[in-house]
Amino acid sequence: MAKIALFACLVLAVISLGGSQATEKEENRAVRQASDGLFYDPYDLESLVDLPLSYGYQAAPRIADFSSEGRSFYRNPLRYPFFYKGGYEESQPQARLNGLGTAAISNLLFNNRFSNNRPRPLASLSNFIPLQWNPNFPNVATTFDSCTAPTGEAGICAPGSLCSVFGGRPSGSCGLGGVCCINAVTTCGSTVTLNNTFWQSPTTISTPTTCALTVRLDSTLLEQKKPICQVRLDFIAFTTAQTTATGCTTDSFSVGGATTTPPVICGDNAGQHMYLNVPSSATTPTSLQLLFNLGTGSTVTRSWNIKISLLPCGANYLAPANCLQYFTSATGSASSYNFNQVLAARQLINQDYNICFRSEIVNNQRANTICMSPCPVVGAGTSFHISDDGNNAASLSQTVAAPNFCPADFLVFAGGVQGGLQLDRFCGEAFMTDSGVAQTATPVCSTMAPFQLHYRTDNTEAGVTNNGFCLSFQQSFV
Repeated sequence: MAKIALFACLVLAVISLGGSQATEKEENRAVRQASDGLFYDPYDLESLVDLPLSYGYQAAPRIADFSSEGRSFYRNPLRYPFFYKGGYEESQPQARLNGLGTAAISNLLFNNRFSNNRPRPLASLSNFIPLQWNPNFPNVATTFDSCTAPTGEAGICAPGSLCSVFGGRPSGSCGLGGVCCINAVTTCGSTVTLNNTFWQSPTTISTPTTCALTVRLDSTLLEQKKPICQVRLDFIAFTTAQTTATGCTTDSFSVGGATTTPPVICGDNAGQHMYLNVPSSATTPTSLQLLFNLGTGSTVTRSWNIKISLLPCGANYLAPANCLQYFTSATGSASSYNFNQVLAARQLINQDYNICFRSEIVNNQRANTICMSPCPVVGAGTSFHISDDGNNAASLSQTVAAPNFCPADFLVFAGGVQGGLQLDRFCGEAFMTDSGVAQTATPVCSTMAPFQLHYRTDNTEAGVTNNGFCLSFQQSFV
């Protein structure tokens, strides 16, 4: 019996040992599977999600296959708190609120799950799992994504303490303890680094004077997160002295530091916008200078409120490189700077820029046609009045066959067709054909991609009623 009992004990021990090993293998497999969510495979880029559109200015919904229009898709593989060592590499910002090291991760994630007087079966797991903290993983201290306050103002999501450090004003919450931080600058000579900053005119402006703001772009700044390649200016409010025959001689607004030079503007420009191309801040830090020159001899009350949006390199909502204005809707209106429907000298000199339109999805099809027509007229005003060519005061638009027309001031709508007549450039008093017979108000349409207008004026303005243009546009699939 003793031998039988001894044999039974040995069998039970072997079974127990095997079961223990099996249990341990199952446990390790479960731990590994549970940890898979913390890792990302540097070779499986197709499974990664895109950068949220909320980083910079709130863009229209994306649609596929538009790389020909400069709308590259930004893949963001760093969406997880950890990743494999030696895998995906990217230049990281200087972290004034830096992340954790691998040793700290190992202690926090594995060792500290158990008290000192208990076994630590996972203590060695970090030795053979190549784990590295991801400093770009979003957290309450470093998101700085766009947010909208209850007041409707745009801001950035940040901890309340950081909001006050940056000089912002908290308005509403962003979750996880963050606040929607509204940053408004009301002084001249300041430097800003935050996305969605509002530059507002000082309460009191004594003229003559200059009022400037510097926008610092530097990828080593924590609050900018990603390298910046474009800056969008939205003129929420903009009122300065009006233009003259020789240009913006009393007041003017100009931009320095961009790789493309926008025109000098003045007058009334509320509702307008500009896209400014800048060298990638990952390559070299750069700065934009926004400058108001305000002169004497005018009773106009100057005021402005300019929203400054920082757009990261590779974002799918960047404007094409040659576009000063960029519209991302199937319908809307576009107008020249300082346009107003009053019959007055509003046309600005030395304008030379492109207005671009992203082709949208219309009725489940990518739009292949865009049509232009004058904006609805209010009262006795007009929606199109550009200096004529001097050869024919009644010249309203010109054909491709007559390129000598409108040699100085004109609006080009490439590929435009109206009623079977091919059109190229427009000037004079209306955006329609004038073939020696009654004028028609049929829209001018084009199928030439990418959709765009080109506006150009010379260095003088003699017309007393030239107010520029306002055109309604509508995209379609034909």
